[in-house]
Amino acid sequence: MNARIRLAALASLTMLVALIVASTYWQAWAAPDLANKSDNSIQQISEFTIDRGRIFAADGTTLAKNRIVHNSGRTYYFRRYPLGSLTAAAVGYATQTRSRAGLELSANDYLTGADQTLAGAIKQIGDRLLGTTIRGSDVYTSLNLEAQRIATQALGSNCGAAIAIEPSTGRVLALVTKPTYNPNDVEGHYDRILRINSPSCKGSSALLDRATQGLYPPGSAFKVVTAAAALDSGRFTPSSIFHDPGYCIEYGQKVNNYTNPDQLGPEAFGTLSLATGFQNSVNSVFCNIGKALLMPTLMNYARRFGFDQTPSIDLPSNALAISGLYKGTRLLSPREENQYGDPGRTAFGQSLLLVTPLQMAMVAATVANNGKEMQPHLVDRVRRSNGDIVRIKPQMLGQPIKPETAIELTQMMESVVSGGTGTAAAIPGVRVAGKTGTAENGIGQPNTTWFISFAPADAPRVAVAVVLQNQTGTGGTTAAPIAREIMQAILSSAPNSNS
Repeated sequence: MNARIRLAALASLTMLVALIVASTYWQAWAAPDLANKSDNSIQQISEFTIDRGRIFAADGTTLAKNRIVHNSGRTYYFRRYPLGSLTAAAVGYATQTRSRAGLELSANDYLTGADQTLAGAIKQIGDRLLGTTIRGSDVYTSLNLEAQRIATQALGSNCGAAIAIEPSTGRVLALVTKPTYNPNDVEGHYDRILRINSPSCKGSSALLDRATQGLYPPGSAFKVVTAAAALDSGRFTPSSIFHDPGYCIEYGQKVNNYTNPDQLGPEAFGTLSLATGFQNSVNSVFCNIGKALLMPTLMNYARRFGFDQTPSIDLPSNALAISGLYKGTRLLSPREENQYGDPGRTAFGQSLLLVTPLQMAMVAATVANNGKEMQPHLVDRVRRSNGDIVRIKPQMLGQPIKPETAIELTQMMESVVSGGTGTAAAIPGVRVAGKTGTAENGIGQPNTTWFISFAPADAPRVAVAVVLQNQTGTGGTTAAPIAREIMQAILSSAPNSNS
């Protein structure tokens, strides 16, 4: 008899363990996948009975919180965004009718408490069975609100984006896209978002995150990558000599230096060094470097920086675009680069090359960080409902270039700001390194302008990328002043602020 009792007890225990494991899987770890199925209405409704975790800026300001609604004896938690459009690109939204975007999607496991340990998951199951409200984890971001406000104001009514990264850690300090939208309108006033239209950005959606999804010709901002390949490969030094007649010959045709509207023709610099060519953004110098390095070397160095792959950042994959060579809307494979690529024009950021501001900010941050590339991230730490803190540790992605190459590039980028094409980015008393970019989109067409930079050059705390569409000026006159304002805002705040 005792044997039968023991057997029955063992069977009951086995069934109980199986029930706990199955419930843990379906209600905790599998919950996010179930929630992402658009036809799973029961899951969507039940998720709004969770007291979703809040989202905060680096200084503790609330970016997303809950609005409590009581209906038919049940309590529901719906999202509100106190700062409206200011952080929409990063925070995104979580709604009943239009699902989620931004951190509300990529950090959903944290926010709904689905990231719990086994003990926490079992507690969640108990809470469900007892009808106790499940509480999600609070997410603290690295966003510097002053820099966010400054970038938003500086971009004004332009169509473009700005992103700032802390080079040593990869923390994203600012992420702004223009035009943008108010996430509070997504649920009940979506028509307002559809009507948003910037004069300089006609026909473009305010929901597009231009900082991470926008693909633009980088123009001369890409010369940082080309110079990195030239120096790091040992093929050239900063003192390498070139002769500039105002153009280079590529496939039997002249490729001219940039021509200002008030000039009769492209400027010719004569005999000059690579460093001087970089300082003054001389296209012919980089065209000749591209012809010498050829597409495989040039693009292999670009891939070291992260081109040709989805950026590694804690945002939804559908909000990220891949930088690289495009034929129409198709990203070319490495095997197709020689077939379609133009090394001379690619070397100064034209031809088939398209990039995101995020990618170019990562390039600047890598140079600033002695050639080490850090994974960019928005989430700094997570506070679980039981008070436990989960800190997000900085992750190194790789070392695209040698430290000595980074030092040489830094010196060349400093010269751009101190006496070259980027003097509008100068900050009194601070050593600033930068590079302008002015991508020409055809005769009579407006330019796409860039500025990428970092400061202080001798102890970098911030790297920035700014892009503007539909401009008549250059990167030095349009984008550089915006980058300067963002860098100043971050440098004036406390270092590594993540309170």
